[in-house]
Amino acid sequence: MKIRWKTLLICIAIPLIVGGIAGLISKDSMSIFETLNKPPLSPPGWLFPVAWTILYTLMGIASYLIVTSGAPQSNIRTAIKLYGVQLFFNFLWTFWFFNLGLYFFAFIWLIVLWILILATILSFAHISKPAAYLMLPYLLWVTFAGYLNLGIAILN
Repeated sequence: MKIRWKTLLICIAIPLIVGGIAGLISKDSMSIFETLNKPPLSPPGWLFPVAWTILYTLMGIASYLIVTSGAPQSNIRTAIKLYGVQLFFNFLWTFWFFNLGLYFFAFIWLIVLWILILATILSFAHISKPAAYLMLPYLLWVTFAGYLNLGIAILN
């Protein structure tokens, strides 16, 4: 299959832009994060932008595989809608957690995000197994983020 470079770059850019805007909105997030009481296994602040850049890139590639899969348009639309909804929930989590400091609410929001990611993975799997696999590191990271979020909610 020939790579459609423009489509691939757009698909990768979308989650990176969403993440970048979330980062700009919560511009002091890492300084806030450093002041919080954190549970064991909390990674250093510098790891978060690195991890998210990788995860957003993998998400973009996964969405590209879905968009260019040749599957029935109704299946692609459903999968991409789920993808968009989970990306929106991802974006808002940053706001709830960092901007408003609503740690317990953010944790509940993260559970919903986790469910949406899982639904997206399952939807992707019906169209492209590689796309579904590319979303698994994201699900694992959000699982870990849930542990951190809950720990921070309890400790602060």
